[in-house]
Amino acid sequence: MENISYKDAGVDIDAGNSFVEAIKSDVKSTFDNNVIGGIGSFAGAYALPSGYKEPVILSATDGVGTKLKLAIDSGKFDTVGIDLVAMCVNDLICNFGTPMFFLDYYATGHLVPANAKDVVAGIAEGCRRSECALVGGETAEMPGMYSDEDFDLAGFAVGIAEKSEMDTLSNVKEGQVIIALPSSGVHSNGYSLVRKLFFDKLEMSLNDEFEGKPLVDTLLTPTRIYVKEFKANRDKIKALAHITGGGIIENLPRVLPDGMRAKIQKDSIRLLPIFEFMSQYVAEEEMFRTFNMGV
Repeated sequence: MENISYKDAGVDIDAGNSFVEAIKSDVKSTFDNNVIGGIGSFAGAYALPSGYKEPVILSATDGVGTKLKLAIDSGKFDTVGIDLVAMCVNDLICNFGTPMFFLDYYATGHLVPANAKDVVAGIAEGCRRSECALVGGETAEMPGMYSDEDFDLAGFAVGIAEKSEMDTLSNVKEGQVIIALPSSGVHSNGYSLVRKLFFDKLEMSLNDEFEGKPLVDTLLTPTRIYVKEFKANRDKIKALAHITGGGIIENLPRVLPDGMRAKIQKDSIRLLPIFEFMSQYVAEEEMFRTFNMGV
């Protein structure tokens, strides 16, 4: 009887090693002066920034959901990494946290180094946009757990905040103005409904034209990262709400004191074409409790 190897079982250590080598330049491009050491240690190390009276460490974790399925089906892997970072760091700033570093988890049935490299390049781009360092990650090749072409992503962002700035509820007063920052598109929530509508109900394909370009390009537009806007305006901001799953209806109340309600002028929200189109087939209330609707 012949011996069998780990590779025979579906795990290619050499492919994993070549992948790590291929992503080193992308990872290093995110480093700042607080990163201690380089790539290859058992843990990422990061020196705490100075200048805080009562520093508080914040953490956030998230994924990209079934938006990944569109990336897999289209073979376009360079944007979902940006989404991964965005979903985490946009949560951090809602607690007045400044992102410091990021870690990722990539799991697949069969590691294709070129595809995984594109994903990590997107993660690195997201880290650069949010001015945080990619200090570590895990790549897991798990045959039998996932089909060969499938993969999943999870991200972990860590930030720092001044303790006195975290109580945003007490900052919110009657008569203050709500300002909505525009989204870049669907972002990373509601894609099970998106896929059900476009590909099951309407029987469209990824390459069908939508607003002058392939539909997949619109659907894979990466989630906007708001970190730089937060940093530039933090002294003027009273509270922040990240409009993700649950939409405005469920997320805005999270930053309001008990008994207070927000009055939104719905007509002032500039709907993106993708939301206008979907609104023909999805009830308005369902749209507003599923999608960001452009903000």
